[in-house]
Amino acid sequence: MKSFRRSLIVTLVFLCTAATALAGCGSGNGGKAAEGTGNSNTKAEEKTDNKESAGTGKFELGSEPLEFSFYGHYDWYTMPSWGADEASKWIQDNKKVTVTAINSGGNAAQKLNTMIASKELPDVIWTDRGTDVERLRAAGMLVSYDEYLDKYPNLKKWAGDSTLNMLRSSDGKLYQFPNWYTSQPAGNAGYLMNSKIYKDLGSPKLETTDDLYNYLKAVKAKYPNVVPFEPDLAKDGQGLDILYSAFAEDHPPVFLRERAVPNGDKLTSIFQDPTYRESMQFASKLFREKLMAQDALTQTKDQVLEKAYTGRFAIAAGASPTEYGSKGDVELKKKDPTAGYEMIWPVHKEGLDKNKIWTGSYNQLGWNVALITKSAKDPEKIFAFLDWLTGEEGSRVIMWGPEGILWKGTDEEGYPIFTDTYINDVERRSKIMDATVNLQWNGNTVYIDKSKMKFEKTLPPEKQNWESRYQSSITWKTQYNATAFVNLNPMPDTEEGIIQQSVDEIFSESRAKALYAQSDEEVLAILDKAEKDAMAVGYDKLLAFKTQKWQENLKKIGG
Repeated sequence: MKSFRRSLIVTLVFLCTAATALAGCGSGNGGKAAEGTGNSNTKAEEKTDNKESAGTGKFELGSEPLEFSFYGHYDWYTMPSWGADEASKWIQDNKKVTVTAINSGGNAAQKLNTMIASKELPDVIWTDRGTDVERLRAAGMLVSYDEYLDKYPNLKKWAGDSTLNMLRSSDGKLYQFPNWYTSQPAGNAGYLMNSKIYKDLGSPKLETTDDLYNYLKAVKAKYPNVVPFEPDLAKDGQGLDILYSAFAEDHPPVFLRERAVPNGDKLTSIFQDPTYRESMQFASKLFREKLMAQDALTQTKDQVLEKAYTGRFAIAAGASPTEYGSKGDVELKKKDPTAGYEMIWPVHKEGLDKNKIWTGSYNQLGWNVALITKSAKDPEKIFAFLDWLTGEEGSRVIMWGPEGILWKGTDEEGYPIFTDTYINDVERRSKIMDATVNLQWNGNTVYIDKSKMKFEKTLPPEKQNWESRYQSSITWKTQYNATAFVNLNPMPDTEEGIIQQSVDEIFSESRAKALYAQSDEEVLAILDKAEKDAMAVGYDKLLAFKTQKWQENLKKIGG
């Protein structure tokens, strides 16, 4: 979930949450962190020479320059220029931190493999949890954080032991610094509606999948130049995932991402899941009747954004539509104060409980993680910076810029006191906040969300932040707790990992074919063939592997 705060966000934010939102995991080292602090006079002297706090061995951020390289392990990710925005410029000037970007060039897998082969790793790698993390750990390329957790307490304080323990590797050590970890619901997945078109069509009921279908037909009839349904397939088929959630209670998109659906105490085939089969029939119907974007499988993210900013879709669905919904709302209102976007409660199949429809998910671990590699000259100092960034001051700066513009001072609970500029100058607020979305590497979901919501509740609706308003009223209420489904994927070089790659390819190809199908019967035939092909490459063995991991997670969560 990018920004899988996605606004995931703001998003996540991923992603998730956001976040997202775009959630995260303690120590469990039995006090050993203290033992690893300055265990010889020589080391203590070295730390004093490095301007670390006398007697504590703790590095004080800003006492001397800190420089490190940073690699975001995603095809889509290009790190913004450090120091080019107000927040990172303040950090550079006041905390003496400089971050140098190493970008993927659009081919993250090849870039990482090249760096590993040449043994020239960046100081920090920002990536998804799972196989790449374990590959690097098994090769002895990562720095463990355990000895730092008590010296730099923000991560331990805000994430908590249960979350950190879920992040521990098989050797019992912690190598992952979570991003947008949380102990409460977060995320931005759902449906975005063009409010001008909706009002022009008489504001019809828009609650069930039948309502949605009829509304999209009305849009097509009256607005030939508008896309009725924009599924935001430019990234991971998000819109189809959202539609999936509408056809059964307690069926979040995470089942699609795992290619596995719970049935009793086992995970079973996605291809034979009645909910998936019905949702793909519905999606295919929308596509062949031209109620869905016809370039859905080929368009870029920029093309989706362009549609949002010009109001050229009626309904959009995605993992973090709040990102472009917020910006698009501002752009449309510049030309027409009555135009804009709003989020709607997730649609559902007739007869289902609308409060059991989950358009997205969150977990305690959040979105992705930051890894410090053994190439880093000063790993502890880098950890100190990341820990500051996830703490209260760092969170305020990276989210709302340096003190004095959007916020000034804090209240008795440590939350920022927002200024009139934050309230009234929407354009400047958006500029400052949007500039740092891709610099939020270890977001503190609970602190950020509580800061926003405490303030937003004091404002009239017309003054409330667009994203915050819909997060509190809709998106956070419709995100599923998917902590039990983390870390289910096998290592890529294992038998199950090879099967996973094949199943992923079969899933992606069959979903595309099903979307283009000319009838409901053809959709089912395509999915039946996908099931047969998946079983031929060992899908049943993969499902057994994932089931075991899932059950282990359930036991951890249950204490």
